[in-house]
Amino acid sequence: MNGDIVFDPLLPLAVLAVLALFALAILALGFWRGIAGRWWRLASALALALALVNPSLQHEERQALSDIVVLVVDGSASQRLADRPAQTQQAIERVEARIAALPNTELRIVRVGDDPGDGGSLVLSALAAQMAELPRGRVAGVLLLTDGQVHDLQNAPQLPAPMHTLLTGQDSDWDRRLVLQNAPAFAILDEEVMLTLRVEDQGNAPKDNTFTQLAISIDGETPTIVQVPVGQEIELPLTLSHGGINVIRFEVPEAEGELTGRNNAAVVQINGIRDRLRVLLVSGEPHAGERTWRNLLKSDSSVDLVHFTILRPPEKQDGVPVSELSLIAFPTRELFLEKIDEFDLIIFDRYKRRGILPAIYLENVAEYVRSGGAVLVAAGPDFASADSIYRSPLAEILPGAPTARVVEQGFRPQVSELGQRHPVTEGLDADWPAEPGQLGPGWGRWMRLVDVAPERGQLVMTGIEDRPLLLLDRVDDGRVALLASDHAWLWSRGFEGGGPQLELLRRLAHWMMKEPELEEEALTTSAEGQRLTVLRRSLSEDPREVQITGPDGTVTVMPLEEQRPGLFTGVFEAPEDGLYRLSDGDLTAVAGLGPSAPREFVATVSTGDVLAPAVDATGGGIMRLADGMPDLRQVREGRVAAGRGWLGITPRNAYLTTDITLNALAPAWLMLLLAAGFAVMAWLREGRR
Repeated sequence: MNGDIVFDPLLPLAVLAVLALFALAILALGFWRGIAGRWWRLASALALALALVNPSLQHEERQALSDIVVLVVDGSASQRLADRPAQTQQAIERVEARIAALPNTELRIVRVGDDPGDGGSLVLSALAAQMAELPRGRVAGVLLLTDGQVHDLQNAPQLPAPMHTLLTGQDSDWDRRLVLQNAPAFAILDEEVMLTLRVEDQGNAPKDNTFTQLAISIDGETPTIVQVPVGQEIELPLTLSHGGINVIRFEVPEAEGELTGRNNAAVVQINGIRDRLRVLLVSGEPHAGERTWRNLLKSDSSVDLVHFTILRPPEKQDGVPVSELSLIAFPTRELFLEKIDEFDLIIFDRYKRRGILPAIYLENVAEYVRSGGAVLVAAGPDFASADSIYRSPLAEILPGAPTARVVEQGFRPQVSELGQRHPVTEGLDADWPAEPGQLGPGWGRWMRLVDVAPERGQLVMTGIEDRPLLLLDRVDDGRVALLASDHAWLWSRGFEGGGPQLELLRRLAHWMMKEPELEEEALTTSAEGQRLTVLRRSLSEDPREVQITGPDGTVTVMPLEEQRPGLFTGVFEAPEDGLYRLSDGDLTAVAGLGPSAPREFVATVSTGDVLAPAVDATGGGIMRLADGMPDLRQVREGRVAAGRGWLGITPRNAYLTTDITLNALAPAWLMLLLAAGFAVMAWLREGRR
């Protein structure tokens, strides 16, 4: 029970104020003039005022409410290191026991796990959400059970009671971390790019850890091991050898005694691009299809084209003095001996032997291919003659031999069964439907085919009576293509509807320059969120499956479905961030999903420095559990809430009012009667005088 005196005026306060002023004026006049009944008049006015303000005695029946202590338990990944899980469980049990021993106090436990978006430990966000559901008048204290590495300090709520931190971990904890400070998103092939790394030790690390080993692996290949200093920035030169995405992994070995090896690796994905594609186009003589090649190569701003057309062969005798000719001499020695390795692709367009290129130069071209270069031969009628370029050292690398027959007959190029799966020709006919009664794609005809006998390589397009039209082959590290017709230009002129000549020649040139998206045997993957999309391109029709190794070593076998001829796909839902290795037995690939080390492992050594500003603002304290579980005491609001070996909570004395009763202290009729009596006494006193 609780009693209070309350007032419930019978008239509005404004009216009471006017009446009070009027009464005071009359009383003041009476006292000034010394009227005999002035004291009786004052008593009458007071009795009347008391009746009008209507005083009452209010009694409340109250039900006491318990105080609430909130315990926020950090269950993020860094809290699962070393002996922290045992410390956490033991601390929960002791807090429960000590809160239970306090009178009229209950405990609310809030558990916080890993943030799915790699946001780290969101302890204070969870506390703010819990505070929004609790009556602030009952919150007597907050306990944070964590390693102190929280990532949402800006979300700390305003608290009506002290907030304390129970710190897990040991003073002796230390951890090693690999930090990738600078890495470009793009890099030019065969040019050195500089990356900046740092190996740093956190916490109470051993003083003799001055050097460690760094393993560098590109696309999952055998790593290169180098010795690097600890605690210093490392400038690391790197050269990319292939175009497309290069996944580079850096890793230092896990040292004895460190908390975790999850942050000992870093992954960067760099897109390798070519600075310029250097192409040498040698046309044996002017012809209608020459411009097709030139337009194709000049339309690409990333291509540097060197084009020579042999306008005056040595056997030409027209009587014009050489001094009067405005022609550029063919720089054979410079191009085919000194600078041949600078070209990414050499195209022989209707070229035949005329004594301009000696056999030693063509032998150098063959060696250039074996060393990784590319040669494309666009054959004309001369390819079937005695002066054919095949009758040279190039025969060792060409995939087909001429039969000395040239078929002058209209035909529609066809994609072979193998070509339907090859990236150079697959899908070329998708936008060219055949007309009714027409076999094959709805392309225009070509009018000439050089008959060749395939010797090796892949036949991806055919002509008349399934004769070879386009042969592709790999020679050691290089690539060779043979196009057995010089009539691709008919498509560019729109003859009989034309055809995809630009797309075909573009793919052909880029395949020869080893562009990754045109590899016929390739295993690639792309990441979007937690989803890995796996693509396996193959010329084989055999069913495919891929073995995926996660960052924790877990192996998953996933079958792939054939999306279209030559392309198998699959989708893998990754359970966590990190580096994933893929293999189908023949090819391997790697993919970096999210950061190599999640935010939880950027800093793993327990500390109270991060939470200190928020804790100090409430008058709380930070205690390390390794030093012993602190006692919990009740302290009055505004007093010191933390000391040596103890933490304080503030009783709130909250209650719930269940009933209210009002009893008038002075009934109105009684007070009016008294007022009248005092007024009569004043009149009698004044009359007697």
